[in-house]
Amino acid sequence: MNIILFEEHEVHSALSRDDTRVVHVLEVLRRQIGDSTDVGLVDGPRGKAILQSVDDAEVTFQFTWGEEPQPLLPIDLIVGLSRPQTCRKILQEATSLGVRSIFFIATDRGEASYATSKLWTSGEWQSLVRAGVEQAFSTRFPKVQFGVGLADVIESIEISDGRVCLDNYEATVGLLEATLNAPNQNSVVLAVGSERGWSEGERNLFRRHDFLLAHLGERPLRTETATIAAISVVTAALRSR
Repeated sequence: MNIILFEEHEVHSALSRDDTRVVHVLEVLRRQIGDSTDVGLVDGPRGKAILQSVDDAEVTFQFTWGEEPQPLLPIDLIVGLSRPQTCRKILQEATSLGVRSIFFIATDRGEASYATSKLWTSGEWQSLVRAGVEQAFSTRFPKVQFGVGLADVIESIEISDGRVCLDNYEATVGLLEATLNAPNQNSVVLAVGSERGWSEGERNLFRRHDFLLAHLGERPLRTETATIAAISVVTAALRSR
């Protein structure tokens, strides 16, 4: 982890000696009394924590706060619910890249049992999001929802200037061209299908809501690879405007 995150209530009291963050500070970073470590408040500023005391039961830090990290990217990601291992990669990497929301949706061709994986039922997904935030030296957490329907997401999400759906079969324009040519584009809803792709009904639903079907080239990609590549392309297009 490149930054250690704390909730507001945690900075005013000692931490348990076996807290995973304390273990990281003492055993991985090998900090000694008086040394400082990069820390952040969840959805708040970054700063430094000076190690003040250590005993067998607990550890205390002195916190000082500095600047706020950059806001999350104005990218809302819709992903077809995929194999748990694929979703694990997307959760952490898309969070590291800075998208502001991720919706894992049930799709016509997707496997329904994926929604009951321990990734989702045990809360494991939350630790992956946290790891992505820490990797990016940020404190900003994206909104994450899973197991919802495509129509519900489209209706609930704040529709952005750019609306792009990756599709290997019917897209006629590249993703970069699609995002660069959207007029007055300040934000993007980006949709990526699961391993089996979109159904015709889902493509029609996207079209009815003004999504442009776009591609990343001729090579079929894994869902996680396509997702990360697409976020990178859209980010570059947004920053060039």
